[in-house]
Amino acid sequence: MYGQKNISQARRKSLLADYSTDLGQLMSRRRSEAALRTAKIESDAASRTKSEFLANMSHELRTPLNAIIGFSEFIQHIAATGKPSEKTAEYAEHIAGAGRHLLNIISDILDISKIESGTFTLSTELYGLRELIDACTVLIEPRVREKGQTLEIRADKDLPQVPVDVRRIKQVLINLLSNAHKFTPEGGRIVLVATRAPDGGATVAVADSGIGMNEKQLAYAMTPFGQVQSSYARGHEGTGLGLPIAAALARLHGGEFHVHSEPNKGTTVFFTLPPQRSDRHPPLSQGLLQ
Repeated sequence: MYGQKNISQARRKSLLADYSTDLGQLMSRRRSEAALRTAKIESDAASRTKSEFLANMSHELRTPLNAIIGFSEFIQHIAATGKPSEKTAEYAEHIAGAGRHLLNIISDILDISKIESGTFTLSTELYGLRELIDACTVLIEPRVREKGQTLEIRADKDLPQVPVDVRRIKQVLINLLSNAHKFTPEGGRIVLVATRAPDGGATVAVADSGIGMNEKQLAYAMTPFGQVQSSYARGHEGTGLGLPIAAALARLHGGEFHVHSEPNKGTTVFFTLPPQRSDRHPPLSQGLLQ
């Protein structure tokens, strides 16, 4: 009896070990299947993003290229016929404008590529934040007036000098102001608020009374090459790089970047600039482009 009892206990232990092994293998298979499903979903999303990007870029690149080619041919025709035209200077300006637009598109693509690859670098210096804001608002004000919008600047008198890459922070401000102008209807309102932070840094916010976005649209707009609407249905031009680039540049400076938006109520974007430049940048895995 004692021997049979020991055999029974040994059998139970063996069965338990087999059950544990089978359970472990089952759980491992389930985890592998879940990982494969997740990978497929991500792969499908990446494929859709690529397709949308190619469709978007086809439209964005062809528009200025067609303008450059078309107006160049007009000027060539005028030169060939030997007949002076008052339109020549106008056509030349259209060509220059289309060229600048094309250059901006290509620059954005190169910037986002460098950011994603981790090879983007900043050249920082101490610079007055108020001077940065004034330089950017001067550029956007004519377009704001043309659309019948109002632009209000609320800046602390003691805004600090901050360690920034001047060209890149100007790029952030111009992107945010341009988006606010673009997505705000005629007669709308844009407000830029700049405050000194307790730690000696600064916070800058741009708010508008525009069309706004829901959570899904906002998440899509924050992805590189994302557009809230499809490239065929959207009512506004753009590569969809403005917000992702602005967010990445702010974070490369060691600051934070946040967006709050509601449909038909407008959008508010704010970012921070720390008082000291940090060489420790968040890696892409921590959401530099998110």
